[in-house]
Amino acid sequence: MECIVRWHEGMSFIAETGSGHMVPMDGSPEAGGRNLAPRPMELLLAGVGGCSSFDVVMILRKGRQDIVDCAVKITAERAAEDPKVFTRIDMHFVVTGRKLKPEAVERAIQMSAEKYCSASIMLGKTAQMSHSWEIVDAQAS
Repeated sequence: MECIVRWHEGMSFIAETGSGHMVPMDGSPEAGGRNLAPRPMELLLAGVGGCSSFDVVMILRKGRQDIVDCAVKITAERAAEDPKVFTRIDMHFVVTGRKLKPEAVERAIQMSAEKYCSASIMLGKTAQMSHSWEIVDAQAS
């Protein structure tokens, strides 16, 4: 896996991922940025959310659960002093489907957190991680 990050202008950067995708990043105005794109640390949270959600959807599908949507709200706290690492990350999953089994949803989230999501496991080395969830019943059409 590889990524190239190039300085664009001011305090904005463009990342080109190994799969050929471009991701802009920018700093806050207080740090000399123009607030035109996500901050790098926001992208870390987005990455852990994407990684975990990917796992949850795949595990539930493999378990033949009728999942129609999955969203995760992530809130995080950072250390006050440099390096301002994440010290706490709370992930709340809202899983929507038809007749979803609560034990299947709980198991999928637990498996992601403990075994499959590399980003979550890596960030868990410095941050206290918590996972919560709820099921929304989708009415059959």
